[in-house]
Amino acid sequence: MKVEQKKQLLKDKAKAELTSILKYWLENTIDEENGGFVGEINHQNVINNNSEKGAVLNARILWSFSAAYAVEKNPEYLSTAKRAFQYIKDYFFDKEFGGIFWSLNADGSPKDTKNQIYAIAFVIYGLSEFYKVFKNEDALELAQSLFYKIELYSKDYKNKGYLEAFTRDWQEIEDLRLSEKDANEKKTMNTHLHIVEAYANLYTIWPNQKLKDAIKEILEVIAIYFIDKNSWHLKLFFDENWKEKEDVISYGHDIEAAWLLQWCAETIEDVDLVKSYQKFAVEFAKSTKEGIDKDGGLWYEYEPKKQELIAEKHWWPQAELWIGMINAWQLTQNEEFLDITEKNFEFVEKYIIDLKKGEWIWGVYADYSPILKDKAGFWKCPYHNSRACIELIKRL
Repeated sequence: MKVEQKKQLLKDKAKAELTSILKYWLENTIDEENGGFVGEINHQNVINNNSEKGAVLNARILWSFSAAYAVEKNPEYLSTAKRAFQYIKDYFFDKEFGGIFWSLNADGSPKDTKNQIYAIAFVIYGLSEFYKVFKNEDALELAQSLFYKIELYSKDYKNKGYLEAFTRDWQEIEDLRLSEKDANEKKTMNTHLHIVEAYANLYTIWPNQKLKDAIKEILEVIAIYFIDKNSWHLKLFFDENWKEKEDVISYGHDIEAAWLLQWCAETIEDVDLVKSYQKFAVEFAKSTKEGIDKDGGLWYEYEPKKQELIAEKHWWPQAELWIGMINAWQLTQNEEFLDITEKNFEFVEKYIIDLKKGEWIWGVYADYSPILKDKAGFWKCPYHNSRACIELIKRL
C-alpha cells in the first residue's frame, strides 16, 4: 500500500473511532441525577451512581469534548463541554483556598480536598481548550488563577521543578502519590509532563511572558533530570533535591513525552528547544520499539532491576503510540514509524475496542484475556484515545 493510501485509511479510521468514543461518553456518562458525569462504569458497563467523582476525569472530559468540537463541530460536543466546565467551576473549584478538590462524593460535596498539582494542571489544560472554542472569559480567568497558584505554592524556586501535592490550604502533605503504584516522592516526571502540557495549552490563548518563561524552564528541567540520554527512557521519581528513586520503564510515558514535549517547545517558538525536542522525539520513538510485541501492541512497563516485563497492554499507551510514531514519521519520513502506528491500530481494533458495548477496555494480559477494570472512572477517561484520534486527523 502506498503512503498516501495508508495515511487516508488511518485518518478515516481515526475519524470513525473518535465519533464512536465520544458517542459512548454521551450515552453512558451524563449524570442526570446529581449533575456532571457519573464517576464510574465497570467493565460490564454497569454504572455506579454512588462512586466518587475525580477531578482528573472531569478535566479530561472537558478537554476531550472541547477539542473534538474544534475538529467535528458537533453541537452535542459543545453542550457536553459546557456541562463539564460548569460542573468543574461550581463543584471542583475550591472557592475558599483557590485550588481544585481531588475528588467529590457522588452528590458533588467535597471528598478528598487535597491539592494534587497533576489534577490542577489537567483542569488548566481543559479550561484552555474550552476557551479556544467558546471564548468564555470565566474559563480563562480560572485557568490563570490556577497557574498563579501552582507558581506560588508548587514551584521550587531553589532547586527548580515542581512539588507534587499539598493540603487544601496549601500546606505540606505526607502522602504525595497520584496512585498506590507510585513512589511517594516530591518530584515526578508525570506531573512535570502534564504541568508543561497545561501551561503550553494556556499559552496558546494567553501569551504571557511569565507563563512562557515557566514553560521554557520546565522543558530545560525535563531535559536535564527526567530524560536518560543513554537509554532514551524517562526517569520517573525524584526527591526535592533531584536524587532519583529508580523505578520502572514506562513505555506509554516515553512515547507520550516524545511528541508532547516537542509540541510544548513549538508552542513557545523556542528554536533551540524545538531542535532538541525534535531529536528527543525520534530517539524516544526508537527506544519505545523495545516495548512493542510482535502483534503490534505496546507492553505496559518493564522492571530493569528484576529484568521483568509487566506483561499487560493497557489502553492508553496504545493511543500515545499512534501520535508518537506518526510524529517521528513526520520528522524523519521513515515509513517504519507509520507502519508501527498502522499495525498498532489493528491491534487496538482486535483486542482493545469493545465492539459490543463501546469505548475501549482497560487492556489485555499476555494471553489476550481482558483486564477487568473500569470502562469509565477515576483514571479511565476519553482523553488519551480521543486525543490520539484528533491528532491523527490533524496530522494525516
